[in-house]
Amino acid sequence: MINLEREQNPMPEQTPEIRNQNFSEVAEGYTEEMAIREAMRCLNCRKKPCVSGCPVNIRIPEFIEQIARGDFEQAYQIPSEDSSLPAVCGRVCPQENQCQGKCVRGKQGESVAIGRLERFAADWHASHYKNEKLRPTVSNGHRVAVIGAGPAGLACAGDLVNKGYDVTVYEAMHKAGGVLVYGIPEFRLPKAIVEAEIAKLEGKGVTFVTDAVVGRAITVDELMREEHYEAVFIGTGAGLPSFMNIPGENYIGVCSANEYLTRINLMKAYLPEYDTPIQKADKIAVVGGGNVAMDAARCAKRMGASEVYVLYRRSMEEIPAREEEVHHAMEEGVVFKVLNNPVRILGDEEGKVKAIECVRMELGDPDSSGRRKPIAVEGSEFQIPVNMVIMAIGTKLNKLILDTTEKLEANEKGGIGADYTAATNRRGIFAGGDAVTGAATVIKAMGAGKQAAQSMDQMMQGKG
Repeated sequence: MINLEREQNPMPEQTPEIRNQNFSEVAEGYTEEMAIREAMRCLNCRKKPCVSGCPVNIRIPEFIEQIARGDFEQAYQIPSEDSSLPAVCGRVCPQENQCQGKCVRGKQGESVAIGRLERFAADWHASHYKNEKLRPTVSNGHRVAVIGAGPAGLACAGDLVNKGYDVTVYEAMHKAGGVLVYGIPEFRLPKAIVEAEIAKLEGKGVTFVTDAVVGRAITVDELMREEHYEAVFIGTGAGLPSFMNIPGENYIGVCSANEYLTRINLMKAYLPEYDTPIQKADKIAVVGGGNVAMDAARCAKRMGASEVYVLYRRSMEEIPAREEEVHHAMEEGVVFKVLNNPVRILGDEEGKVKAIECVRMELGDPDSSGRRKPIAVEGSEFQIPVNMVIMAIGTKLNKLILDTTEKLEANEKGGIGADYTAATNRRGIFAGGDAVTGAATVIKAMGAGKQAAQSMDQMMQGKG
């Protein structure tokens, strides 16, 4: 029996032994009755701390109140005023560190399941308005370009088209969505949901140009000078993979998580009808402890690996991935080898991976990240037999746009330099999301895109 005062209504899920063999969504969603019960846990606090914890400031208590009343359509419309992607955010946002992390209920029990309720409202709308007709917004006569069709770009485009701007989004991949389609697996975020959200933007009048590598096919300066865009937003993310630069990384069977997940998610390597080349291995080591590492490890199990190891140099207490993702990975049979750091990869006579050598670690004093610094234990090296290694240790910015845009300045992190308003040193050029800050969350990128849209609007309306 659930104690509504203290406990969330649990999310129905596929069982681990079934779901680790398929790519169907793990979480099955609340029923109407579950959603109403969970919504009734909200105290509708006067100061609304959950709203301050949301990077896009969704009016959380208001939409939850509508669910409690059974007005599910209004519950969807409220977050839609502030978010272009409510069905996405309800699934992949780290609510426990943001809105739910500030929920008053969490002080004496579990916080209100805000993400699950946002997902419920979005899914309810999608199932009841399948043939929804959207009218293009009335044009205000101004043209803008958005570079990158990921979360930051989609949020920026959505806010600008709602204000009447003629928006064109340029995307380097063959499909819009950015990390939502190439990075996050189907079992966490069904691609039909992303496609539906993008279709809504198209219905409002946003134009998407895919297979368009800005900086190669056309530069930012050419977009403004020759295509006559009055403002440009750069939301290209940070998708360049990082490696450890240890011996053996060139062996056959070593790849980045970016490549592995792109082949599976964007190029559908998990479906037999797609002839997408991808290495399938029996024993796989995934290096890293973030959400991308969890996605890669869980995909590896679903692709047929019998043994999947997550190698992380700190302890489970310091692991940066969402608690839910770590929990799901463990349930699905992923083995966590923490306080271990790879030092080299070993190969056979054919140049293929046969093992990974690690050194055991112990934790010292906190470093600049606030986490305890891992220190190698001398003489503790050991080997794990594997035939594939997936590096998931972070990403960095591709400097193509920085290098091809006249006088565009970088910041101290090597990203595009932009202030808190998303303005760069070049008038009319704005930037936000991972392209500025480095790898972060979907919702933070969306917040940056929304801020950029506001700043672009003010500039073009002569207010900034």
